[in-house]
Amino acid sequence: MPILALGINHDSAPIEVRERVAFAPEVMPGALADARKALNCPELAILSTCNRTEIYGAVERGQLLDWLADYHRVPRAQLEGCSYSYSDEAAVGHMMRVACGLDSLVLGEPQILGQIKSAYAVARESGSVGSLLHSVFQQVFAVAKKVRTETAIGENPVSVAYAAVSLASRIFTDLGEQTALLIGAGETIELVARHLLEQGVKQLIVANRTLNRAQQLAENFGAEAILLADIPEYLPRADIVISSTASQLPILGKGAVESALKQRRHRPVFMVDIAVPRDIESQVGQLDDVYLYTVDDLRGVIDEGRRSREKAAEAAHAIVETAAAEFMRERRSLGAVDTIRSFRQRAQEIGGAELERALTQLDKGEDPRRLLEQLTRSLTNKLIHAPTVSLKRATAEGDLERLRLAREIVGLEPLPGTEFEKKNG
Repeated sequence: MPILALGINHDSAPIEVRERVAFAPEVMPGALADARKALNCPELAILSTCNRTEIYGAVERGQLLDWLADYHRVPRAQLEGCSYSYSDEAAVGHMMRVACGLDSLVLGEPQILGQIKSAYAVARESGSVGSLLHSVFQQVFAVAKKVRTETAIGENPVSVAYAAVSLASRIFTDLGEQTALLIGAGETIELVARHLLEQGVKQLIVANRTLNRAQQLAENFGAEAILLADIPEYLPRADIVISSTASQLPILGKGAVESALKQRRHRPVFMVDIAVPRDIESQVGQLDDVYLYTVDDLRGVIDEGRRSREKAAEAAHAIVETAAAEFMRERRSLGAVDTIRSFRQRAQEIGGAELERALTQLDKGEDPRRLLEQLTRSLTNKLIHAPTVSLKRATAEGDLERLRLAREIVGLEPLPGTEFEKKNG
């Protein structure tokens, strides 16, 4: 059964497209069920992050694009122009590269492996992981671990969180005098908070949908914890706003920011929206006193740290290429198991029938020596009958390749003077 990997990422599509095809965590089980039913496909998994949406499964590319376009109400032609796909060995290799951080905006970033593991877990809980995807994902995880262990790809990666804080340090002369409002309380925002503290920021405000999670994070960094609904009240205090949530709708609009700017007497505000879909309305960037950046705008900062890991990436790519090829060889060898089992069963049935016939004749007093000779001839004739017919047909049709394969399978030397011998002799 072939496997397909279809996706849209930071290299193939702008954020305006990526946010339209993103899957929120709460809709993922339903989306998987819808796709399996619509595509009549038993095995599917969906990976959705700020930089990519990818779908893995035993399905045709065209069908999958049709479903994705229909599900998200996006023109199919638009997806066709900014998507990519891989099949079989190339698909497995791509999944391995993604898990190792080799295909990330931040080369070698470690968060993607956790996201892939989460995608696998959700698909498995939804009943959309069978033997094919299970074996693929297990191999992907093993290769990612090997790459992390045997190469330096993960050493000092410049994360999106670090890039956001680095950009802030270029805007403000002294970060220690600024107040930062962090929207969200996930892993990315936790990294942002850590980097801000390292840069000297003393006043942090963490806003989240649930106050309990905001308080947990705030306690670790000496920050204030508020609800998302409280943002308009605290926004005038914020010199830096960095947002990363899984919300499907904008959290911060132009009106709220305009009101905050008036209270700030138009002191500038630096904003980075790491989320996809975006948390901050794009119109906010039109305001004169706002410097708004998205995750795509962080490329310059990220590329500076990328060069130091490119040599390690070469070694990682070599590991992935070897592992993907080996995995597919093993998968293909499994395809021969049913054929071998059927062939063995047929031979045993023929042998059993001939043995029973010989034993019956032996019980009647027939000559044992003659019976053994007869059994041998009969077994030989019946076992080679089908191959003989096929070989005669191949010879009559001039199919030298089939003839060559047949001789190889039964352990015979190539025929002298054949085209195969001439080309390879």
